[in-house]
Amino acid sequence: MHSSLQIVAVPAFADNYLWLVHDPDSRETAVIDPGDPAPVMAEAGRRGWRIDKIFNTHWHPDHTGGNLAIKAATGADIWGPAGENGRVPGLDHPLGEGDTVQIGAHCAQVMEVPGHTIGHIAYWFAGDKAAFVGDTLFAMGCGRLFEGTPEQMHASLSRLAGLPEDTELYCAHEYTLSNARFAAQAFPDDAAIADRLLAVEQSRIAGQPTVPTNVAIERATNPFLRADNAEHFARLRAAKDDYR
Repeated sequence: MHSSLQIVAVPAFADNYLWLVHDPDSRETAVIDPGDPAPVMAEAGRRGWRIDKIFNTHWHPDHTGGNLAIKAATGADIWGPAGENGRVPGLDHPLGEGDTVQIGAHCAQVMEVPGHTIGHIAYWFAGDKAAFVGDTLFAMGCGRLFEGTPEQMHASLSRLAGLPEDTELYCAHEYTLSNARFAAQAFPDDAAIADRLLAVEQSRIAGQPTVPTNVAIERATNPFLRADNAEHFARLRAAKDDYR
């Protein structure tokens, strides 16, 4: 029986979370979506961890901006979406649907979840009940469609919502308060959404993060997971794009 993964959120920029993931048995450490190398390297150093691997979910600079600096400092290899090869700095190992990556004995399945970007992937550690979903799914929200279509994003969200309900979802931004307020406006009579908005407001006032979330909570309160089809999803996404 191997030890559980140790997962640490490293805040960066205005609202990013960079994820350090450490296996205490092998002492192998990965960083997921290191947009800024400085806080990641500092946190790893404080814990006595050496970064061995870099996993990217998509090419955006706030997720990949630290790739080359961390690689230069530690020799870490870089894994990321094959569909964005050429846009992920320093990519050593392009990944597609069904590929696997490991941190020590902990294995993650790669899921292609396009929509936010055309090649976006997620890393699902089924044995650890954890999925790193980048900017596809947020707590009570989802990513903007910069490259993909509503059909793609609706299908991607449906796949993530189909994971076991106790799967922890590690998304890459602290957007929950805005998402919760939008959800409460879109579904004003929904008690579960109203209760969650109150809880999110209290967490943020206290300076506490609202992620990770989990599949069960998102199924219950994420408006984008209530879309019956791509057209319904597109209307919700357009309304959120215009929400202030």
